[in-house]
Amino acid sequence: MQNKIDEIITHMSHSHQQMARVLEAERHMAVRMSQIIHDLPDSDPEFDGVSGIIESSGQINKNIVAYLGGIADLEEALAETLNHVVKELGINEEE
Repeated sequence: MQNKIDEIITHMSHSHQQMARVLEAERHMAVRMSQIIHDLPDSDPEFDGVSGIIESSGQINKNIVAYLGGIADLEEALAETLNHVVKELGINEEE
């Protein structure tokens, strides 16, 4: 019984290390995005007319969708890990 609990804790530790790596990558991405925003000019940016604005808006939307997709994947990984942990704890309690 104790060995199974130790294994569960070991797996939880490993999954938390992986989640920490993902969060660290997200942090670096957020820092980089803030640097990009900081570098944008405050007045009269050149977008090459309406078509340039539409293209830039499309690129921003794609980046936002990719960011939100990454967060969704992280939440899914967290939910899956917790699901396994809860199942294992329920099995251990029955024994």
